Amino acid sequence: MCGRYQLHTPVAILQQAFRFTQRPNLEPRYNIAPTQTVPIVRHAAEGEPELAMVRWGLVPFWAKDISIGSRMINARSETVATAPSFRAAFRARRCLVPADGFYEWQKVEGAKRKQPYVIRRRDRQPLAFAGLWESWKGPEGAVETCTIITTAANATLAPLHDRMPVILEPDVQARWLDTSRPDAADLLRPAANDLLEVYPVSTKVNYVANQGAELIEPINPA
Repeated sequence: MCGRYQLHTPVAILQQAFRFTQRPNLEPRYNIAPTQTVPIVRHAAEGEPELAMVRWGLVPFWAKDISIGSRMINARSETVATAPSFRAAFRARRCLVPADGFYEWQKVEGAKRKQPYVIRRRDRQPLAFAGLWESWKGPEGAVETCTIITTAANATLAPLHDRMPVILEPDVQARWLDTSRPDAADLLRPAANDLLEVYPVSTKVNYVANQGAELIEPINPA
């Protein structure tokens, strides 16, 4: 799964990578958690990429309460096209979720706490998670939300978890966003084994209130 991630690349570099024209004031974030507001890249009405701020945790248009979103931070690639919660968004509302890396935890024998790890690209370039977005009409107006699609872990991630976010390389991102094309499901596959690196970090990341670049500093686990 993907339950915590980071985004701290400067906006100017994100603009170049994802080709949106907005210049939002995005603060560096090292501990992004579900239900928080996050940036996504999607097609605007004119078909050009746009950056939007939405709530992480997809709320289907038919949901009665926004709280369902906390259980829908991820969508499984194997069922995303047919699951009632996601199939409408899969057909019409795909997006990219920019990230610099994400976290995963591994149980350590004899230890009370799991050991957190950072997973990021070896070349330090931003990641693009495959995502979906949705608009939900609540009592106070429309709320836009998103989910991150996951797939089976590759060989690099398998020792930590059996799932990983779908990571889309630049050459296929436009195809993913183009909902007029029905051939997007084949993109929902594990990343190449040599794309990512993994290293242990402090358990400070366990607490959502903790922020700062020290959360992604490598440590020597006890």
